[in-house]
Amino acid sequence: MSKIYAVGDVHGCLDQLQGLVELCERDAGEGRSKFVFLGDYIDRGPESRGVIEFLMDLQKWSPDEIICLRGNHEELLLGALEGEDAELNWRQNGAKFTLESYQASTPGDIPLRHIDWIRSLPLFHEDGMRFFVHAGVHPDRSLHQQRPRDLLWIREPFLSSNKDFGRLIVHGHTPIFSGVPDQRTNRLNIDTGAVYGRPLTVAVFNTRIAAPVQFFSADPILN
Repeated sequence: MSKIYAVGDVHGCLDQLQGLVELCERDAGEGRSKFVFLGDYIDRGPESRGVIEFLMDLQKWSPDEIICLRGNHEELLLGALEGEDAELNWRQNGAKFTLESYQASTPGDIPLRHIDWIRSLPLFHEDGMRFFVHAGVHPDRSLHQQRPRDLLWIREPFLSSNKDFGRLIVHGHTPIFSGVPDQRTNRLNIDTGAVYGRPLTVAVFNTRIAAPVQFFSADPILN
């Protein structure tokens, strides 16, 4: 049976990411598997460049099975390349750590191949039972009429909505300070705040039911 591994917000936490991917690969064994990374690979944490290079390399070997979505922090970086006000906004949201990881002084110093990869990232992925997205969806619109800004940035009214979206919405973006995934009937938040000293989380899915069948954590005690 195929397994799908959804990975929460990484924010430069390369060691946790590498350890969790290795754990998932061992779990999948010889079976088919797919990874969906929910965005926010950069900013706030120490190894943004390493995270991007790791994901690019992973995707190069299995492009159909490694889905990397864009997060709002990737969007902030792309905006910073366009103007001074947007660059200031990015710098106020953890860009310092990203620039340091690239030994760069401006966003324009980041390698073009990394920028091109970030530009190529889709805003969502769906598999028939689940809709994977960085931030969430607006309850007043159908899944295929969502605005990019909501997919990347929304919190309310999404987080408090009980609406049945026709898919389980699997998202990150809003850190859960308990470090435990927030599982509801209509959505699942797996941003467990890895960059704030808590473990990175993976939700494991199969092709039979929409809900997660298991969680893996970068904290081995929780697995």
